Formats: sequence, structure tokens, C-alpha cells
Amino acid sequence: MKLLLLALAVAGTAVADDYLYSRRLTKRFVDCDGNYNVSFFHVNDVHAHLDQFASSGTACEDPAEGCYGGYARIKTKVDELRAAHPDNLWLNAGDEFQGTLFYQYYGGEKIAETINTLRFDAMTLGNHEWDGGDEALGRFLLNLTFPVVSCNVKSGVPSLNHTIKNYHVFPDHGVAVIGATTPTTPGISQVGNKTVFLDPVREVQRAIWEIRNRTDVNRIVLLSHLGYDEDQELAAQTEGLSLIIGGHSHTLLGDMDDAKGKYPTIVEDRNGNEVFIVTAYRWGEYLGAIDVTFDEDGHALAYHGAPIHMDNSTKLDAKLDGKIQEWAEAFADFAAEVLGETDVPLVQSTCQDGDCLLGQVMADAMFEYRINQTEGATEEKPDLALINAGGIRAEIDAGEITRGEVLTAFPFGNAIVELQFSGADLRKVLEGAVSYFQVSRGVRIEFNPGNEAGSRLVDVTLDGEALDDEREYRVVTLDFLAGGGDNIFVATDDFITLDTQDEVLTQYIAARTPLSPQLEERVVETA
Repeated sequence: MKLLLLALAVAGTAVADDYLYSRRLTKRFVDCDGNYNVSFFHVNDVHAHLDQFASSGTACEDPAEGCYGGYARIKTKVDELRAAHPDNLWLNAGDEFQGTLFYQYYGGEKIAETINTLRFDAMTLGNHEWDGGDEALGRFLLNLTFPVVSCNVKSGVPSLNHTIKNYHVFPDHGVAVIGATTPTTPGISQVGNKTVFLDPVREVQRAIWEIRNRTDVNRIVLLSHLGYDEDQELAAQTEGLSLIIGGHSHTLLGDMDDAKGKYPTIVEDRNGNEVFIVTAYRWGEYLGAIDVTFDEDGHALAYHGAPIHMDNSTKLDAKLDGKIQEWAEAFADFAAEVLGETDVPLVQSTCQDGDCLLGQVMADAMFEYRINQTEGATEEKPDLALINAGGIRAEIDAGEITRGEVLTAFPFGNAIVELQFSGADLRKVLEGAVSYFQVSRGVRIEFNPGNEAGSRLVDVTLDGEALDDEREYRVVTLDFLAGGGDNIFVATDDFITLDTQDEVLTQYIAARTPLSPQLEERVVETA
């Protein structure tokens, strides 16, 4: 018997879509009779990019040069797909907050209105949803018109407890969607002491068992904000999932040259059943679209689909785009203020892989700011500046630098602080997080990631001098990191906040325009 195509092609993909029959289907020689197909459309990590954007992630100034994403464009495509594939679920894998002036100016208000307009079927929570704290998140969730799921988040805050569910069952499709949020959230966002994050593996498995015991649903999907690697690990450690739709790691999957894996990535669960894992990059540049065929036991049999590139080939929904442009007018003049120029692009895309130009410029700006503050007080001069790579969010293009670009690149409103460490303690800090930060000029850190933990730091010099374990060092950093964020420093509140990060960079640009930085080897991986 010939195998039949089990799912319709997803229309309008910008990359070649694909389909696969799992080993179970091939071995059982079953056809599509009795098997159930559901189309899943998904986004993740939009980060307040309500409007379309240029390739650097900043505002789209000239659509003719190529613009991407934008919820008005996504709405057009999703409306088309949902009409063509009536058995569908439209899911959001979290991190709607933080990243553009739409969030900085309006908080969650316009984001809530927009995603309600998109008519999502369900959403899970990303870590950045807590950037304004528990109460602000609660107000945002109370305004949503669709279910919010995260089985490992437990809160004593009434608005969170009332709105966050472990899972949601869609009886028309016979599908249950469980949610999960990265348990690292308390260390990277503003979580209150009434909210806790439990082990997602244990809680997801518990939710699967509960769904089986309380319903007749056996098609179970995880809507995850854990990260691509963590999704694969969870799939292998649990049983009962057929599909994981993920976010958090901003991972590009598909057949593009720079993709990090296949769409979907397939992992066997504890019982040897295949779990399809998908995610859709970040900022709404791609829309995930996958048809999944399930057998009568709820196992995934086949898929058909691919990420859809949200470029100019898809028109903007005029009504929603009109609203978004109206909202943007409120901060347009502020965002358009020209601060200076740069002769070269200030690259962000490589910041999490090693030295990057924008990270070095920001660290240098912080270092120079503190040098100027302490002029004439030699004993108080800083020794280095250090920032987290994850706090650098978008590139700044060559040419004029606007205030909007600065705020998009560094959207978190962090303040500059100074901490003191002995050389020995500073060595421990650098050893523990050497691949997660950018440092200021004059610093050279060599590390070997292949060494055992505790021995990865090979050498540290400051202006050519070796780090002295007995000496005291002054480190310029951010209040977020000083308070324990990203687990770089031991949390402390023993510091004085100085100027804000964006203002420090603004001052640096004004003093040095036009910028002509060159990438230096500061944090170096050695064999």
C-alpha cells in the first residue's frame, strides 16, 4: 500500500517546506484513515516588535530596502493560514515584553491589545514578562482574551494565580496544550517573593498524567519558554508529548544556511516515541507553521511545514498597521533624535558567541563614564567595566545613531553601578561566567571551555598586568547584574546607582562622534 500524503502543504512559505513520515508510520503501513491532523502556527520572543523592522532590528525606515515581521504582517498571513487549514491552533511561546519603545512607553497595554487582535488560542509566559514585576504582569494577563499556560509557575499573587493555568484543553481538536517557563526567570527578571518556578520536567510530566486521568485527550503539546536545548532534554526525559513549540533561545530552525537545526527537530521520549520540536527564531521575523498527524494513541506520525519568512512579500494588515503607527507617533520625535554617527555597524548578533563590537562600545562607554567621574581621585578610578551579553538586544547600523536605536539596543533601563572585589574574588566571577559577558578596553581574558569547571580561566590581564589576587579592583557594571541577575555576581544591594545605561552610551556617542571602533580580542577562547 502506498503511503498517502497526510497533511496539506502550508501555503506561502518563504523557504522550502518539508514533510516526514515517522518510523512508526512506515513500519505499521497505515494510511491517513483514522489519523488526525492539526495545523499549528506559532511565534515566540517577539519582544515588543509590534511594528515591522529593518534587518538590524531597529525601526523600518525604508520598506523598499527590506523589512520584516510586525504583527500587522503576521496577522495577514495567519488569517490566510487559518482559513486554509480550519483544524488549527495559533500559539505564542512567550517574551512579548521588552525590546522596543512600544513596551518602554506603554508597558503591556498596547501589546495586550495587539495580541488580542491576533486571536491567539493560548500563550505561555517568557522570563521577560516579569520585567515589570508580578503586579504589572498580573494586570497585563487580566486584559488578555485567551488562556495563559505555565505548569511550573506557582504564585501567591492573586492576579497571577487567577490567570495562569497548568494547561488548556481544546475539545474541538482533542488537543491539550501544557505551558512551561524557564526556571532561570528569578535570576534574569523582576520576580517577586510570592512567585516560584518549579522543575519543568517534573511538572510537565505531572500535567501529562493529569490530562490522561481527567480527560479522554491523548494528543498533548508543550508550549515552552525553556530554550531549544532544554526542550530536547525535556522531550527525552518525559513521555506523552508529541509536539513541543518553543521559545527563549531565539533559535532559527529550518533549511536556511544559518539555521541551528532542523524544523522540526525530532527526539525520542522515554518510551521511544518521537517528539517533534519547533521554534520560530525571534521578533516575529519568522512565523512557525507545521501540520502534525497523530495516530489514535496521540503519537505524532508525520509532519508537513516550515517556518515562513515574514518579509515584504506578505502585506501588512491595514487596520492593525494603522493602529500601530498611531501608537508610534507618541514617541516618534523622541526616538528620531540624532545623537551622533558611526562609521561602521555596531554588531550585536555575535555578542553571545564572543567579543562583539556593540558590547565593546557599551563597556568602553561605561568605563570612560566612570573614569571621567573620578578624575583627580586616582585611588577611586575603575579597573574595568563588564556587561552581560544577553542585555544587548539589537544592532546599530552605520550612519546616524538615533535615540530610538540606543533604546532598542539597550531597552532594560539598567543603571550603572560600581562594585569592589579582591583579585581572588574577581577571578572567581570571571571563571564562573567567562562566556557570558563583554568587557572594556585594556582587559584580556583567556579561557579554555574544555577544562574542568573551576579551571577554565587561563589568564587575565588588565593593561598588560596580570590579575593580582591580593589587590582590590573596582568593576563598573549594571545594577541588574549586581543584584544577582544572570548569576554573574553574588547578589548584593551594597551599591549606589549612577546614571542609566542608555544615557551613558548617549554621552559617549556625543563625545566621540563619529564612532570608528574596531573589534578587539578581549575575551579569547584558547586550546
